[in-house]
Amino acid sequence: MTQQRYARILTIAGSDSGGGAGIQADLKTFVALGCFGMSAITAITAQNTMGVTAIHGLPPEMVGAQIDAVFEDIGVDAVKIGMLHAPDLVRMVAARLRHWQPRTIILDPVMVATSGARLIEPDTIAILIQELFPLASLVTPNLDELVLLQGGAPISTVDEMKGAAHSLLGKGCTAVLAKGGHLTGAVLTDLYVTANSTIRMDAARIESHNLHGTGCTLSSAIAAFCGLGLPLEEAIVQARAFITRAIADGADVTTGKGHGPLNHGFAPLPMRKFNI
Repeated sequence: MTQQRYARILTIAGSDSGGGAGIQADLKTFVALGCFGMSAITAITAQNTMGVTAIHGLPPEMVGAQIDAVFEDIGVDAVKIGMLHAPDLVRMVAARLRHWQPRTIILDPVMVATSGARLIEPDTIAILIQELFPLASLVTPNLDELVLLQGGAPISTVDEMKGAAHSLLGKGCTAVLAKGGHLTGAVLTDLYVTANSTIRMDAARIESHNLHGTGCTLSSAIAAFCGLGLPLEEAIVQARAFITRAIADGADVTTGKGHGPLNHGFAPLPMRKFNI
């Protein structure tokens, strides 16, 4: 009998007690897309739809142990990285990923929550760029994160977003998906930028108060589609389609008193099996 396995996706991120973002959103996304999700939790947050009230970081050694435990037994087809709040934690994650050398690493540089809460220590940004940009297959900043990463002025146009994304290429990463959701207008524009090309990806903006965890979900979906075998550009296209449906199908639901979550389970796929 032929042995089979699932597409194995590891998220390295913080926990959201409200279930809308972080590890919880990542695992929901992996399941919805037919993948086997695993986690290395970097921090425990007390948060809900109204905001973040407390953050407790896990020791870097414990995070490294979680990563090693997953790789050495189950194996990993793609990695998604989310909230890394402290320099020593970034160094630990980078060291373990350099050791295991996964094929795909999607880095979502989580720095500011939807509620506006700061989720990263200021001196961590330079270490993040130095340690993880060279390892990442793709970096997926929103506009606030783009500004923090490239140390520039606020971004208010697509051209400014393009310039900021190109500046990140000069800091060591090979590809950037700059997310334009914070720009104004009826059309939402993302830019997929590499050294050789810039691809503009437009979509109609969906009016919704339930946008908590959009960045986590998008980066997780990209990792999932890469783990399922799609090339990076096609994985981005499919992930954007998934999150568009997740936003639309959750727009009319009330969850909590603030920014509610997406509908990750609008059309879950069966677990995909691959021959070993």
